[in-house]
Amino acid sequence: MFRPIALFIGTRYTRAKRRNHYISFISLTSMIGLGLGVLAMIVVLSVMNGFQKEMSTRILGMVPHATLSAEQPLADWHAVAEVARRNPQVTGAAPFAELEGMFSSRGVMQPILVNGIDPTQEQQVSIIGQHMVQGRLDDLRPGEFGVVIGETTARRFRLNVGDKLTLIVPEVSSSASGITPRMQRLNVVGVFKVGAELDGSLALISIADASSIQRFAAQQVQSVRIALKDLYQAPQVSAAIAASLGVGYKANDWTHTQGSLFSAMKMEKTMIGLLLLLIIAVAAFNIIATLVMVVADKRSDIAILRTLGATPGQIMSTFMVQGTVIGSIGTLVGGVLGVVVALNVSSWVAWLERASGVHILSSDIYYINNLPSDLQAADVLLICGAALLMSFLATLYPAWRASRTQPAEALRYD
Repeated sequence: MFRPIALFIGTRYTRAKRRNHYISFISLTSMIGLGLGVLAMIVVLSVMNGFQKEMSTRILGMVPHATLSAEQPLADWHAVAEVARRNPQVTGAAPFAELEGMFSSRGVMQPILVNGIDPTQEQQVSIIGQHMVQGRLDDLRPGEFGVVIGETTARRFRLNVGDKLTLIVPEVSSSASGITPRMQRLNVVGVFKVGAELDGSLALISIADASSIQRFAAQQVQSVRIALKDLYQAPQVSAAIAASLGVGYKANDWTHTQGSLFSAMKMEKTMIGLLLLLIIAVAAFNIIATLVMVVADKRSDIAILRTLGATPGQIMSTFMVQGTVIGSIGTLVGGVLGVVVALNVSSWVAWLERASGVHILSSDIYYINNLPSDLQAADVLLICGAALLMSFLATLYPAWRASRTQPAEALRYD
C-alpha cells in the first residue's frame, strides 16, 4: 500500500539503529521523560480530584449547603421549609441553629461550633447519622441537653457517652460588662467520626435546647437549613428562595463559610499541574536535542534525498514524523501507566500503611485519613493532548533545519 515518503522514512528513522549510540540513548530518555511526566500529572491530579471530592462529600455533607433566616427568629420554620422544598434543586430542609462557644471539662478548654438540629429531620440534610461511632442522633431529646461530639473532641477531653462537659457561650447583656458568658451543662450522648477537621470543631445539640440557650420563645428557631442536588448552585438557589419568601429574609451558603478552602484547593491543583507540566516541557526539549543530533547524523541521507527530488517540505515532514512518533509513544505509555496507577493508588497506599504500620495521612493534618483518587477522563485527555502538542512543537525547529540542508555542501566531505 502506498505511503507518503515522509511518513515512510520518518518511521524507519525512528526504528533504525544509529551509528551514534548516544543519539539512541537521548531518544530513549526523551520518551521515558515524557511518559513519566504524563504519568505524574495523571496520578497527582487524580489524587487532588479525590481530595476535593472527598472533602465535598464529608465536609459539605456535614455543614449546611445553605441556610434561610430572617431579622427575627423564625416562628414558623415549617412554612419556610415548605417553600424551600418546592424548589426542584432542594433535596431536604430542616430547622437549624448555630452557636459559637467553648467546651470546658476537667480544666481543659477548646473553641467549638455547636449546631442545633432536629434528629428526625437531620438525615434529609446531613450525613452525620452515617458516621456515628457511639450513641445515636435520636438520643438528642429536647430538654435533656444532650450533645453529640466528634471523636477528636472526645479524645481530647477523654469523654465517653454518659460523661458531662460545660458549654460556655457569650451573651450580650445590658449590664456594664456588655458581654457575659453563659454556661450550660451538657451530657454526652453520642460520638461521630467523619475523618475530617470537623471531628474536633463541631458538636450537635437538640434544636429545642439550642433555642433555649439562645433565649428564643417556644417553637422559634434561628434558621432553616437546606440541602441541594448541586451544591455549586447554592448561592443562586438560596438567594432565589429567600427572595420568594419576601422582604426580611436572607440566605447564607457554604461558599461564605467553606469557600476559601475549596478555592485554595482549586488554586493548588492548578499550580501543581503547571509545575508538573514543566516535566513534560523538559522531555520536549530533549526531543529537540535528539532531532538536532539526528539531523546532523543524517546530513548525507538528507542530501541524497534532495538530489533524488525530495522537496524541503518532505524533508521537514520526515523529521516531524520522527519526533511526533517519539512523543506519541511516550505519551501513550505514560497515559496507560498513569491511568493504571490512578485507579489503584488508594489500595496500594492502604496496603503500604498496613504493611509498614505507618499512617501516611493523618486526619488531624489532611482532614482525611486515606489517599483518595478520582480519575477524570477530561484530565487524561487534556494531559495527553498537551504532551502531544508540546512534542509536535518540539519537532518544528530541528525539522526546519533539516529542510535547509544544501545537498552539495552536505556531500562535499562524504
